[in-house]
Amino acid sequence: MIFRARHFKFLFPRPALVMGIVNVTPDSFSDGGRFLEPEVAANHALKLAGEGAELLDIGGESTRPGAVPVAEAEELRRVLPVIERLAGRVRVPIAIDTLKPGVASAALRAGASIVNDVGANREDEAMWRVVAGERAGYVCVHLQGTPRTMQDHPLYSDVVREVRDFFLERIRRLNDCGVTSDQIILDVGIGFGKTPRHQLQLLGALRKFGELERPLLLGVSRKSFIGALLGAEVAARLPASLACACLGVEAGVQIIRAHDVAETVQAIRMTEAILAHRT
Repeated sequence: MIFRARHFKFLFPRPALVMGIVNVTPDSFSDGGRFLEPEVAANHALKLAGEGAELLDIGGESTRPGAVPVAEAEELRRVLPVIERLAGRVRVPIAIDTLKPGVASAALRAGASIVNDVGANREDEAMWRVVAGERAGYVCVHLQGTPRTMQDHPLYSDVVREVRDFFLERIRRLNDCGVTSDQIILDVGIGFGKTPRHQLQLLGALRKFGELERPLLLGVSRKSFIGALLGAEVAARLPASLACACLGVEAGVQIIRAHDVAETVQAIRMTEAILAHRT
């Protein structure tokens, strides 16, 4: 299986990739406000790459539950200086985490190679046309509702089946827009329009999504369902985040999105070493 993002190519199976998170926002649930200055954000991204991140995810608009949308001009003001600083200094793909086609287009021109789209449930094809035209990678994230409304009353009759069906339908529509299957990564959307029970069901069924023959990205780092289940505050959620990451790798997940890159790399490399000796 191959994943392509502009001039980058990853061939699977291979050791799982870690995507380092850089939130250039004042209101992200975990680290909002820490990396608002472009140079600070870029230096943090370089630190994550040095710790083993093989992808970097730059976001300028929070997608936490209840988040208020940010104007496109403000989002661009936040992310473009960071991407421009990184583009000539890192050899790993840069992802732009955005809901807006205009931001995605500008970020790709500035040096990004992947669009991480929490709004993949969109009906407008503009984002997909941007991805197709730039031959960028595309993270197709499952979301019920919008970031502002997604946790109001998420309902499913069978969350695993419905997310799987969503991916099949989105892959078809992406292909129709010119996005080839080898440009697509799938993300079940932990934290995006699901109850803690829904999220446990998805984590328990990750292996089923491997049947779609596209790389799977798992983003569980510090998320609120951990707090809901275990009573842990944001700063105390690393152990549970690592448990989910290791379970994901055991289930065939190829990409782990994480705030704590060094710890995550070590945990999944140990998991892979054990799995390599499974009898």
